[in-house]
Amino acid sequence: MIQRILISLAVAISGGAVMTTSPLAAPLAIVAAENFYGDIAAQIGGAHVAVTSVLSNPDQDPHLFEASATTARALASAKIVIVNGLDYDPWMDKLLSASKSESRVAINVAELAGRKSGDNPHLWYNPAYVKALGEKLAAELSVLDPADKDDFANGATAFEASLAPLEARIADMRSKYSRQPITASEPVFGYMADLIGFNVRNQRFALAVMNNTEPSAADVGAFENDLRDFKVKAMIFNAQASEPTVQRLAALARAQKIPVVGITETEPAGMTYQAWMLGQLDALDKALGRPR
Repeated sequence: MIQRILISLAVAISGGAVMTTSPLAAPLAIVAAENFYGDIAAQIGGAHVAVTSVLSNPDQDPHLFEASATTARALASAKIVIVNGLDYDPWMDKLLSASKSESRVAINVAELAGRKSGDNPHLWYNPAYVKALGEKLAAELSVLDPADKDDFANGATAFEASLAPLEARIADMRSKYSRQPITASEPVFGYMADLIGFNVRNQRFALAVMNNTEPSAADVGAFENDLRDFKVKAMIFNAQASEPTVQRLAALARAQKIPVVGITETEPAGMTYQAWMLGQLDALDKALGRPR
């Protein structure tokens, strides 16, 4: 009796049609090879996505990472996978090849950026490349979940707008430091350094360290001379790596009272991509403005 009354009430309210409520769609599973890409995916997809970031420990050297069975299981149910490319995350390519799926979309950031093999793989240090990822991700999410396409479009627009302070800081630093010489232990900061306009010295040394090869004695000597002769305004080093040669050069720079600024390849826990990038630029800006 009660059931018939409820049904009649529903019919009356709906003008003759019984209204039913469909269950909420499950969030779309996204697997990002690196946590900064996972963060961007979460910002754009919001409650409509469930993101798993594989490489997320800022204390770990990304070049020494090995994927686990947990990563393979996450990929098996993923609808979208985000990889950096340029041989930065080759373990992900192997996992994808071993677990093929026609329903899974793979987004390669290097391809979006128009970069080719041999280019600097640290693409997330260029805001233009993460913008391209945001646009591509919103488009792919809209195909998979067309009912929420407006939310994805709004998420991409909001993400792009949130990069304005970062772009403004880059422009401000370019006006102050363009063509100033700095040195770096690895090319992690390379794209950002180019946007600011730094003259980055000792790039052969940096490439050797990035590729896990021993820098030549000549390249080490050139780096040391730059520090001893005050030919550079700052030294940038990868805080996630611990090569003895790099640590020794950082100690020499500090002894010479040359600012040493650590940057990371992986987004620190509890931070957004935007806050991470701005924080590193703040530290570099402060170091360069400090009298020796």
